[in-house]
Amino acid sequence: MTAGSICGVGRVLERKDVKEIEIKECWMFVPNMHISCGANLFIFALDIGLPSGKSLFQLQAERILCVQKLAAQSADGSSSVIPIHWYIMTSPFTDEATRKFFESRKYFGLDVGQVTFFQQGTLPCVSRDGRFIMETACKVAKAPDGNGGLYAALKSSKLLEDMAMRGVRYVDCYGVDNAQVRVADPTFLGYFIDKGVATAAKVVRKNGPPEHSFHRPAGTWRQHSTRKCPAISKAQKTVLAILTERFRLVQAYPQEKVGVFVQRGRGGPLTVVEYSELDSSMASEINQSTGRLRFCWSNVCLHMFTLDFLNQVAHALEKDSIYHIAEKKIPSIHGSTMGVKLEQFIFDAFAYTPSMALFEALREEEFAPVKNANGASYDTPDSARLMILRLHSRWVVAAGGFLTHSVPLYLTGVEISPLSSYAGENLESICRGRTFHAPSEITF
Repeated sequence: MTAGSICGVGRVLERKDVKEIEIKECWMFVPNMHISCGANLFIFALDIGLPSGKSLFQLQAERILCVQKLAAQSADGSSSVIPIHWYIMTSPFTDEATRKFFESRKYFGLDVGQVTFFQQGTLPCVSRDGRFIMETACKVAKAPDGNGGLYAALKSSKLLEDMAMRGVRYVDCYGVDNAQVRVADPTFLGYFIDKGVATAAKVVRKNGPPEHSFHRPAGTWRQHSTRKCPAISKAQKTVLAILTERFRLVQAYPQEKVGVFVQRGRGGPLTVVEYSELDSSMASEINQSTGRLRFCWSNVCLHMFTLDFLNQVAHALEKDSIYHIAEKKIPSIHGSTMGVKLEQFIFDAFAYTPSMALFEALREEEFAPVKNANGASYDTPDSARLMILRLHSRWVVAAGGFLTHSVPLYLTGVEISPLSSYAGENLESICRGRTFHAPSEITF
């Protein structure tokens, strides 16, 4: 797979992209509900330490509200808002808590009717020698069937019919543990429709020399660069340079716990090999012609499907299920024990797609996973918070604003409410000539 098969990194939000939201869409969330720490914390309710104190779900809900507003504004002579329907997959272990969380927060400003919850299934846990692990004397231990369980869950819940009834044509699927996910991304949707494919995935590049890690064609993040803001001061340009240089340090290491896209055989389909199933030597293998990792396109659970394809794959996987093995600690009648969980992955469907496109996104702008508790080396609430603050600080300075701070700028920053800006747009009237102290939230 060559770089030529990947779309250039994120274009400017364009009017024609936002208007595609007027074609009825739905947007689905795929769960990744627990942090790897002693306490059984639900990640959706997690306060990652932003100045606003917002949870991951609130950030995502407000991004939906913002896209709805942008779509309404782009409609010629129309101010009506077409709601984006949000389907949220839970498990039997998280369903009640998720529903109560939304109810207690009044659905974060969304209409109750535009949010639908549904449960994924479970699979039995077995020991290393193939025996069922017992949770109690008369109950087999079970675990959620993985994010790939969504296909069976959609079919059994009759939500594919529900989507069709609502006029849905495209489905955006993402993981809740990504603090910077661009929910209902108009640019990604526009690219998907333009390519006319059945599936698409955003990818971020793994590892590479700083000067060559990202190819940035015209219309990328430089839309917010000093080239677009010639009136900003020398001091502001210096701040932008500092923040940009810090972003360049956000590089993935070969053994990062994400799958990678591969092509199965010459001319075969694109699919994903999970990190746990990829040999370490292959994960670190260098493509001698490019100097980059051979398998450099990370799967970060940002996918787009047509509804027609979802219907097709839900039936196909029902007849030909694929299971992946994961060794985990399993609660049992004898206490916690090491056992085997069977999981399905969302990317299992890629093997059935007649056509697929990959869209390269910038890691520092769209991928801030929260998988571990603070104190771990990577993918923590603290690391996700800093990525958001640094990105938003760059937006403010590029829009002509000033920052004051009592600690080094690369350790802090400002937060912009998703209700004010989706991806750094429309900030000049808010920020130009004004000074903001970090850390703080900017909301209007």
